[in-house]
This record gives sequence, structure tokens and C-alpha cells, in this order.
Amino acid sequence: MLEDTLSIIFVAVFTAVLGEGITWLLVYRTDKYKRLTSEVDKHTKKLERKRDTTSETILDKSAKKRLEKQEERLKNFTRDLQAVKFKSLFATGIIFTSVLSACNSVFDGRVVCKLPFVPISWFQGMSHRNLHGNDYTDCSFIFLYIICTMTIRQNIQKMFGFAPSRAANAYPSNN
Repeated sequence: MLEDTLSIIFVAVFTAVLGEGITWLLVYRTDKYKRLTSEVDKHTKKLERKRDTTSETILDKSAKKRLEKQEERLKNFTRDLQAVKFKSLFATGIIFTSVLSACNSVFDGRVVCKLPFVPISWFQGMSHRNLHGNDYTDCSFIFLYIICTMTIRQNIQKMFGFAPSRAANAYPSNN
């Protein structure tokens, strides 16, 4: 069981690094991405400064309109940035799905680890997928792989500085 767990973690690390490598090739190293990222950061900081200097209660119509225009520009840049990231997201999704299906056939029906808790009911379908028995602390491949891939990929993005800033995430695009 330990060997299975470690091999799944290794596969998750490998696919996360591969996915981020493809994203770097297709997105992060392009001039368009760098320009849009700097624009989003610049407009986010400008919007925060405007909000800090002007109080909501003393906003006149022109100041409110300027603030709305600034928010609209930021939303447009964020939307354009998401469009640039889409092609790598598609390629990464194909890689993750193909690795998931290949490994799922290898680990089908095998308990790969024991959970220290019983998952809530709507997670049990994934955490106990294709496993025999009623011990819901048994963990299937798919649950461990998805959890590992999600956390490892986020940490890799933070480690290399590819994760969006918290300020940029505060103003999502409205498509």
C-alpha cells in the first residue's frame, strides 16, 4: 500500500511539473502574457489606491464614474489574460486526463491508502471508487491522485511565481 501511495504521489508530481512546463512554453514566456500581467498588476494597484484615497460616502458622480471605468479596464485585462491561458489549460487538461485514465486501469480496485477519517457522503463516491467493501476509510487511486495533483500544482505555481496575485483575483472577469 505504501508503494502504491508513493508511486501515485510521484505520478502527480510528474504530471504537475509537466503541466506547468507546457504552460510555461505556451503562455508564461510569451510577451503578450507578460504585458497583460503587468497591466493587470498596474490597474489593480491603481484601483486600490483610488479606493483608499476616496471614501464611498464622499464620491461624486465623476469620481464614481472614473472608478467604474478603472474597474471595467481591469476586468477587460483580466479577461484577456484568461483567454491567453486557455490554450495551455486545454493541453494540461488532456495530459491530466490521459494520465488519470492510464493509471486508473493500473490501480483499479486496489486500496492505495487509508484515510484517517470517513469522508462526507458526497466525497465517498470518489474516495471509495471501484473499491470492494464498506470501509470508507479505504482510499482509491482517483481520490489520492486528484488531491495530490491539485495541491502540488498550486505549490509549483507559487514556487515559480506563476500564481496570480491575491489582488488580481479579487477582481475576476465577468464573461
